Amino acid sequence: MEIRILSADDAAEFQALRLAGLRESPTAFVSSYEEECDTPLSLIAERLIAGSDRAVFGAFANDELVGVVGLQRHSEPKLAHKAYVWGMYVAPGFRSRGIGRELLEHVLRRAASMSGLHQVNLGVNSANAAAIALYETAGFRSFGLERGFLLIDGVLHDELHMARAIH
Repeated sequence: MEIRILSADDAAEFQALRLAGLRESPTAFVSSYEEECDTPLSLIAERLIAGSDRAVFGAFANDELVGVVGLQRHSEPKLAHKAYVWGMYVAPGFRSRGIGRELLEHVLRRAASMSGLHQVNLGVNSANAAAIALYETAGFRSFGLERGFLLIDGVLHDELHMARAIH
């Protein structure tokens, strides 16, 4: 298993995995397949360019992208002490192998390298017990529940807000 920061060259693989995730787990993401399926690869490539305030990590098994997670620091000066995890997804056939944990470890190491960063936040569907357990083992703690965060096909879904201090 190789985990590395994705680059613009990974845009096609990233987009294919992201779209698969949006279809397979629609309640795990704010975006939908319909919203993202026509996004030009040039825009995806641009979004994948890492900077001092952001990075997208990918997990590769035999050169196949099987998991992703993003880290983005807030750009507003009063919020720049915080970053957030976004887009965490591991393909179904590769779950329960520690890939999500490894992706999170890379994100947290990157966060720890960001000067002045004190906290990393994330949101997770409150019904996703496996993801919540993973985040808790990585040191995230819940600080709130937003009822009715997502409305998908007429069904409301709650989001658990979690945070982890960066020392």
